[in-house]
Amino acid sequence: KRFMGDWYVIANIPTFIEKEAYNALESYELGSDGRRVDTTFTFNKGGFDGPLKEYNPTGFVREGTGNAVWGMQFIWPIKAEYRIVYVDDNYAHTIIGRTKRDYVWVMARTPVISDEDKARLLEIVEEAGYDMEAVRMVPQQSLDER
Repeated sequence: KRFMGDWYVIANIPTFIEKEAYNALESYELGSDGRRVDTTFTFNKGGFDGPLKEYNPTGFVREGTGNAVWGMQFIWPIKAEYRIVYVDDNYAHTIIGRTKRDYVWVMARTPVISDEDKARLLEIVEEAGYDMEAVRMVPQQSLDER
């Protein structure tokens, strides 16, 4: 339950739909069954003033994983692996990845984080074996600028 709510995408190895994402925000809401996660993913395409895009995949928490592995379903019946690689004790920062190391998302509860936090999170991504040359910093405006 602590993981639910808004997460701003700070950096990622983007999927094809995220390559031009600005102000990317992933929002989670736990379904009544405690295993389904209703998800809203929004971003502006191509710039801060670009058109708003919205996707609504559904996450399914896999039993026996400590709630750390989900199947994320954009299109039925395919459920892509979604693995919580890291979350800090305060649930302020998280890293989501895949065992294939093809995609990764560094996210925070706020759209702007300190350089120290960003460096620490990216170090975790690198230590986990992701291609750092493929990592894109996602442009985020502060909440005041939106």
